[in-house]
Parts: sequence; structure tokens; C-alpha cells
Amino acid sequence: MNRLCAAFLALGLAAAAQASPPESEPAPYAGRPEVRAFIRQMVKRHAFDARELQQLFARARREQAVLDAIQPTASEADQSWELYRGIFVNPKRIGAGLEFWARYGDVLARAQRVYGVPEEFIVAIIGVETFYGRHTGRWRVVDALATLAFDYPPRAEFFRQELANYLLYARKSGIDVFSVKGSYAGAIGIPQFMPGSYLKYAVDFDGDGVADLSNSAADAIGSVANFLKQHGWQSGEAVQYEARISGSGFRAFLDGGLQPRHRLAELAKAGVVPVGWSGQPRDDARAVLVELESPDAQSEYRLGLQNFYVITRYNNSLFYACAVSDLAAALRAAHDGRSP
Repeated sequence: MNRLCAAFLALGLAAAAQASPPESEPAPYAGRPEVRAFIRQMVKRHAFDARELQQLFARARREQAVLDAIQPTASEADQSWELYRGIFVNPKRIGAGLEFWARYGDVLARAQRVYGVPEEFIVAIIGVETFYGRHTGRWRVVDALATLAFDYPPRAEFFRQELANYLLYARKSGIDVFSVKGSYAGAIGIPQFMPGSYLKYAVDFDGDGVADLSNSAADAIGSVANFLKQHGWQSGEAVQYEARISGSGFRAFLDGGLQPRHRLAELAKAGVVPVGWSGQPRDDARAVLVELESPDAQSEYRLGLQNFYVITRYNNSLFYACAVSDLAAALRAAHDGRSP
């Protein structure tokens, strides 16, 4: 017999039969037609118990603050590379990253051996995501996902799938589905994995038999490295280069994409030269040319390679991938005792 989690076994019908909320409050999810349809799908596709899911959605809460947070708004940092970079690449985050590296050095070295991902990039991603595990989110994941799945039409399909993934994860792990907290978008733990990524890429890297991304830094380290590896990380290859440009032909290659489609030789003919590239690029080497803009400042240009694109699979953002890369470089330089 399938059971979602131990907590549901103790729930009686009273939980689902609580007094109706005041009219000013939204109706409980359990009574909504689209939620009932979701429950039927979970029963049919994954053999969940309908009564337990009804009890779950009788307790799940609609969080207006989650809806407010998910709304697309353009902050100054979103529009300025200098501001965005300064949030993540600064002495405080570098210092905390070195402490994290020192504490988990053996685990990071093992992750690099197993997955081929340099230690500094694992540290940098965790540093950007949660300040090395210090800020992992305050929302009950089930509430955040239910709110977005049923009250945020622009991405309802995506969040319903993530809600399903979360319930599958909870059942597989035997956890109390109401006990896990995360971001307003439902991301979980030290590396902020969405439930689908948790199911696919989380690994037990500390050997205790459980992949616990909320409480085990070792599992988080191994899981970040596994995620990058599974998305095509090329061991020993560079991530990005600063680009020196000349003329105006380069603008034809600023297509807004993130995939490395253009041959470096082709870019060179358009006046784009990678800074710090040693030797001649392979004829088949490809990169994406990106422009990092800041108001009242000169744009920076970067050439992103395959590993740059892999970082954007963690977060589909140009600024994010560049900030992770810059933080990783700063961490490596500080770790090795040299100037970045």
C-alpha cells in the first residue's frame, strides 16, 4: 500500500473537515476542481492514495507573498551587470567561500575526481545560490508549489509538474511533506534544486544512504557536480574568456542566445579576440558572444564555451553564469594565494 509520508498515517478525517475559512480567505485547495483533477492524475499515473492527497490539499496554504515574489519585476541589478556582479563577487562572499572550501576540502576534491567539475565552480554555485547554505528559504515547499501550480497561470503547467515531482520525492524519501522549507519558487536545500532536479541529480555523497540536500553539505557538493556533469560539463575545458572587440562586425553575433554556436575562427574574422587564450583555437571550437551592459559604463564582452552554457542550465541567465564564473575565478585565486 502506497503512503505519501509517515505524517499522513496519523491524520484523521478531522484535518480535512475543519471549519470553512472566512469568506475573505481563498477556498482550500482540496475543494477546487483543478486540484481534484490533479489528484486524479497522481492516483492514475503514480498510484497515490486519493484520500491522503485530499487531506494534504486541505492543509496546503495559498501564499500571496509567493505570488508577489514570482511576479517579473526589473530591479536595478537586473539591468546592470556591475550591480549584479557586486552582489555575488565581493570580499564577504569570497571569504565565506574560502571557509566553506577549507571545511569541505576533501569532499570537494572527491567531487572533482568523480565528476570532473573544478572545486571552485561547485563552491561558487553554492555561494551564489544560498551563501554556502546560510539562506535556503523560509517557505513550506508544498505551499509554494501549490500556490504557483494553481494560482499562477503563466507557469502553472511547470509548477504542477514540480508539485508532482515533490510529492514523488516525499514518498520516495519517506519524509513529512509539510516539513521541507525552500524558496518561494519551491527550490530546496543548500544547492536550491527544484524537485525534478532533486529526483534526477541528487546523490548520496556522504554515504549515509540518503541524498539530503537540506542538511548534508557533502550531498549538496556531489549533487551540484553531478548536475553539471549530466548537463554536459567538459572536464579540463575552460568556461569563458573575456573578449576584445574591434570594428562593428561583432554585433551580428550578439543574437541574445546562450548556446555556443559560433566558431571562434568565424568570430575572429568579425573582430572578436578571446583574451588569455593560449595557442590557436580548434577549427570546431564554438562560443557564444555576450554583452554585459551597465548604465553609464562601458559594456563588457565575454566568449562563453560549452561549460558556460552548462552553468546556464542551472539558472537560465547570462548574468548568473558570468557571476558564477567570476566568483569561481576569485575563489581559486584567493585559495591559491594569488591575485585574480
